[in-house]
Amino acid sequence: MNAPERGMARVWRCAAAAALLQLAACAHAPPHPSPARPSAPAPPATALQRNAPDVNQVPDAVPRQEPRSAFGNPPFYYVGGHRYVVLPSASGYAERGVASWYGTEFHGLRTSTGEPYDMFAMTAAHKTLPLPCYARVTNLSNGRNVVVRINDRGPFVANRIIDLSFSAATRLDMIRNGTAFVQVEVLTPAAPSLNVSMPVNAPAAQAASVGVSSVPAMNAPPAAAQPAPVAPPAAATATAPAVAPGPAAVPEPTGSFYIQVGAYSRADNASAAVRRLRAAGVEHVFALAPDAHQPLQRVRIGPIASVQQFDATIERLGALGFPNARLAQD
Repeated sequence: MNAPERGMARVWRCAAAAALLQLAACAHAPPHPSPARPSAPAPPATALQRNAPDVNQVPDAVPRQEPRSAFGNPPFYYVGGHRYVVLPSASGYAERGVASWYGTEFHGLRTSTGEPYDMFAMTAAHKTLPLPCYARVTNLSNGRNVVVRINDRGPFVANRIIDLSFSAATRLDMIRNGTAFVQVEVLTPAAPSLNVSMPVNAPAAQAASVGVSSVPAMNAPPAAAQPAPVAPPAAATATAPAVAPGPAAVPEPTGSFYIQVGAYSRADNASAAVRRLRAAGVEHVFALAPDAHQPLQRVRIGPIASVQQFDATIERLGALGFPNARLAQD
C-alpha cells in the first residue's frame, strides 16, 4: 500500500471510530423530559389566547373511581440523578410544602398519562402519587383551596411538591408570585373530604420520594396511537358514581410558617440538633416540647417569611446533614 492509500485508510478508520462513538452516546442518552418544551421560544406564561375561558368559572375536579393509568406509573424512575418511587396507593396522603404552576409553554403537550395538558383544566403534576388521583390543594397563606386531578409527573425543582395548572394556580391566587405554601390532601370517592389539619409528617408523606429536585415519558404510547378519550373529571359514570367533595375544613391563614428540621423521641437528641445548628450559625432555632397531639420533640426554624427564604434554608440544612426538613405551620 503506497503512502496516499495509507493516508486514506487512516481517514476512514478515524471517521468510523467517530461514528461509533456518536452512536454509543445516543444509545446511553437519557430520555427527553415530557412534556417536551417546544423548539420555538415559548410565549410568556400569562399570555393567553383571546378566547381563553374565565378560570374563575372552571369547576373543581370531582373525585371518581378511575383505573390506574397504563402510563406514568412505573415502580420507580430517575430524573436528574434522583430516584423517585411511585406510591402503591394514594390513600391517606397529606403533605405541606411549596407549590408551583405550569402554563402556556406546556399547553397541549402530552402528560405522563398520555393525555394532553390543558392549562385551563383543574389538573396537577406530582412526583410520586399514583396516576390519576385527586387532591385538595389549599393555599396556606390565604385559605383558598381547589380540587385537582393529578395526571402528570413533576415538578423536578428542589422543594416543590406539586405543579398546578394555570386555572388551579389562579384560583389559589399564586400566579403573581409563582409559588405558594400549600397543603396537599388526597381525596377519594370513598373519603371525599379529609381533615386538612392532619399531621404533615404522616408516613405516606415521608415515604413520598427519594431525593429532591417536566418528566420522562414512562412507557409512553406509540406516536401513532391516540390515547383513549378521557371523560371530564366532573362527569359521573353509571358504574362509578362521582362524589362531590364535602366542604373543606380550611385552616385559618396565620402567616406563620416554620421549617421542621426533625422530630426526636429523646429530648437530648433534640437539644443536640439545636446546639449543632446554632453552632453552624443558623438563627431562630428552637425545640417544641411534646404535647397531647405530638409526642415527639420537634426542632424548628422560623418563622419563615418567604418561599425564597425557605429554599435557601432547606439547601443549607441539607449541606449540614439535615436532608429531611419540611414545611410546618401552627
